[in-house]
Amino acid sequence: MLTGLLFAEHNHTNALINEHSPYLQQHAHNPVDWYPWGEKAFEKAKKEHKFIFLSIGYSTCHWCHEMEKESFTDETVAKLLNDDFVSIKVDREEYPQLDKKYQQLYMVFYGERGGWPLSVFMTPEGKVFHLGTYIPKEEGYGSKGLLNMLPSFAALKENKAALKKLTVAYAQAEKKTGLKQALKKESVKNLLDKTVTEIGKEFDAQNGGFASRPKFPEASKIELLLTIYRLNGNKSAFYMAEATVKKMAQGGIYDQIDGGFFRYTTDTLWQSPHFEKMLYTNAELIPVYAEMFEETKDPLYKKVARETVNEMQTHFMQDWLYFSASDADSDGEEGGYYIYNYEEEKEALLKRGIQAETLEEALAYLGIEEDGNVDGELSHAHITGDKEPSGVLHVKRYLKELRQKRTFPFVDRKVITAWNAMMIKALFVASKIDPGYLEDAKKSVAKLWKLMRKDGELYHQTLFGKKPKQRALLEDHAFLCDALLEGYARTYDPEYLVKAAILGKEAIGKFYRKGRWYLSDDHIEALADFDDRYYTSALSVMLESLMKLAALKEDLYYLDIVKKTIDRQGAVLQEAPAKVPKLVHLYLRLKRGDVIIHAKKRLLQNAQKEIDSIRYPFVLSKSEQSDEYLACRINSCFAHDRNITVLIEKIEKAVK
Repeated sequence: MLTGLLFAEHNHTNALINEHSPYLQQHAHNPVDWYPWGEKAFEKAKKEHKFIFLSIGYSTCHWCHEMEKESFTDETVAKLLNDDFVSIKVDREEYPQLDKKYQQLYMVFYGERGGWPLSVFMTPEGKVFHLGTYIPKEEGYGSKGLLNMLPSFAALKENKAALKKLTVAYAQAEKKTGLKQALKKESVKNLLDKTVTEIGKEFDAQNGGFASRPKFPEASKIELLLTIYRLNGNKSAFYMAEATVKKMAQGGIYDQIDGGFFRYTTDTLWQSPHFEKMLYTNAELIPVYAEMFEETKDPLYKKVARETVNEMQTHFMQDWLYFSASDADSDGEEGGYYIYNYEEEKEALLKRGIQAETLEEALAYLGIEEDGNVDGELSHAHITGDKEPSGVLHVKRYLKELRQKRTFPFVDRKVITAWNAMMIKALFVASKIDPGYLEDAKKSVAKLWKLMRKDGELYHQTLFGKKPKQRALLEDHAFLCDALLEGYARTYDPEYLVKAAILGKEAIGKFYRKGRWYLSDDHIEALADFDDRYYTSALSVMLESLMKLAALKEDLYYLDIVKKTIDRQGAVLQEAPAKVPKLVHLYLRLKRGDVIIHAKKRLLQNAQKEIDSIRYPFVLSKSEQSDEYLACRINSCFAHDRNITVLIEKIEKAVK
């Protein structure tokens, strides 16, 4: 009875009403007769001789919302879709392997990256005949609209020759997505030089960051530059890394009031963000800022790392687990929660007794301008000077209080194993600069394992409070294995190492087939690659974890798989190292080799600060029953001493 009453509030209800995904729920009352991904939709298409329209997006995607408002709530568009297509709506965070498959096809077919929403038109047998991203309702600005595109596609059912020509073209492109060239021999020095040169070509010397716009943080690229600097002292590498993190910390991509990073900016100055916050963006940047603080001791970086953790724990965390994202929009306005009106804030702050001159200096420093900087007279905060004037902290406190009276953006409450694992690793790393985060990380990893590990099976995601049903993907094994190994490095708890080894072996068994890695162990057959564009490649992270397991478990089987994978698929190292920074990092680790410090747990814990200070970036430590410190490679030891300082001197000499 209650369900019937709820449905009565809406003119339309489709099959998405039974799905847990918040993104799918957002479309449950569209007039479009949406289906979730699955056999039922394809069977319907075959039975009724209809094409498939597959729309892939996610809950905090601005252009996904725009396409829904403009087209999927429109009765005319809905009728065209319902008459001639079976429409499938997919949450990319539920099915990243499906998204990756079609994004790779888009890249090969068009020679450029796709994005979201991704619009795929295919036959009932799954043969693609058109790929697009955002499609407007009506034709204009050189782009076809759904109102004229859908009838032309429907007509292809009567034009078999034209349809075949399109499906063959996409099928040929799909074959190319699986082509991976073998790696030619490459010296470490040549690779280092080439990588710094290639990244230098992308580097924005004036504003920091890479490429033009939209401008993403690219955490793995910054980490690689720090690795190169620690290996050979390359000052250009360090300059690019620090300039980028400083400009981001001062820019609008960083939330100057609450902390935390937005996903990207639409300008080159880091000032104008698209206001969605993603868990993975912040989880990958926290270690970057913690490591940069360790490198420079600049308090700005420690402040940013701590504020970002605080933001994630304030707005994204429940019961030590983390939600996936917050929306860009608030009360129907993009950035509405985050932006300010200069005149209104000035008047309110003057009433609080702040002197006019002090107030104007503080607002100018925060980039809150009379003319606005985002939409009309509205401003988004960013730092405009090097010296912080008096009154800024008072003004920021007020601006924070003002926000708290507003509606916080929609939060997608999915708990994704891979992204939670990234955040857990971030907390373990950040415990170097704030020991309190160690307990937070331990609580989170215990909660995540309990929720997502059932009867010997790891799961990918679930809505908070629901039982997980979707089996884990490569990225879940990769990032959780990585987090557990970081946990072992901070605690020497053997349970973390045991669990990491379990996940490593499972990953090989599930996703490594005939010398190739796949994103899932289902029929989707999406190949894993080394692309770090949106967040670090799961394949690169998995391979690095296998390398660490080879050293810590003294099992060369893991190392053999790493070598074979890079040999078979690693040509991109030479072709475009700037696009695969984590793979470059992995290759450097493979060629230079890990150093493993062995000692009793107590000795390692007592020497943790000294171990963390070692310049060589590929150092592991393992708890053993030894009363002195041993320094080893994977198959032999080369130094020992009861004094950790002396041992470190021997290590630094050995790795030169």
